[in-house]
Amino acid sequence: MQLHVGCAMWTHTPWNGRFLPHPLPASERLEAYATWCNAVEGNTTFYATPARATVEMWAAQVAPDFRFVLKLPKVITHDLRLHDQADAELRTFLEAMRPLGSRAHALGIQLPASFGPSELGALAAFLQRAPSAFRYAVEVRHPAFFSDDRATQQLEQVLGRVGAEWVPFDTVTLFETAASSYGEREAWLNKPRLPRRTRALTQYPIVRYIGRDDVEVTAAGWQYLADQTAGWLQEGRSPTVFLHTPDNVEALALARRFYEDVRSRAPELVPILPSPVSVPAEPPTLF
Repeated sequence: MQLHVGCAMWTHTPWNGRFLPHPLPASERLEAYATWCNAVEGNTTFYATPARATVEMWAAQVAPDFRFVLKLPKVITHDLRLHDQADAELRTFLEAMRPLGSRAHALGIQLPASFGPSELGALAAFLQRAPSAFRYAVEVRHPAFFSDDRATQQLEQVLGRVGAEWVPFDTVTLFETAASSYGEREAWLNKPRLPRRTRALTQYPIVRYIGRDDVEVTAAGWQYLADQTAGWLQEGRSPTVFLHTPDNVEALALARRFYEDVRSRAPELVPILPSPVSVPAEPPTLF
């Protein structure tokens, strides 16, 4: 059984000196993160394609079985909306990612909320043109894909033809009660409010879950997902689950807690997460 868990980033200021040693050079930050989690979302790649040397540095810091789920640049998904003109950008991106090898678990295609059923032809054509050496995972945000059975089936057919996964972004817990912090209010403005989806299309389900800044509320909200993940493992699937909160202050610890919640349901899952790197205690001060 292989379960991978992670966060939306591998560096976050509130983690410094608490979960992760600080300061750390860029060449060691991902390595320190990987003592807590065995997967990470490549959110930075959504904004720009990194230099190949940067990707080589990433690869050198993690084991071959570590999983990156790398978002395609928004110029491909949002500006060019997957049309033919995006192919050159895709080639540039894939060439930059090549040093990751097997660590590039999936390429994430996060589509804008305006990308609806009428544009499924563009998605289908893009997935057909895209190199089959990579695994693809698609996140849609248009409400019709969740409320219209015909649109749901059409999207599943498009993904099924190329073995791509549908990535649900579960925001149900986030929106369950009124926001109570600045981070939660900001998340309410920026995150999609969509129905929960639990159906996996492939052997490699990927789920993005966002809770609240209250860790107990967050953990209570993921109990269904822990059940679902244990079920996937027992079916022989190999899921990847990313844990978010609006402020992400406790995200590292929450990812490991989720892993243990799944282990309590699937005891065959071995405790393969590494021991977190120790953080030196700060020297005492007079104040």
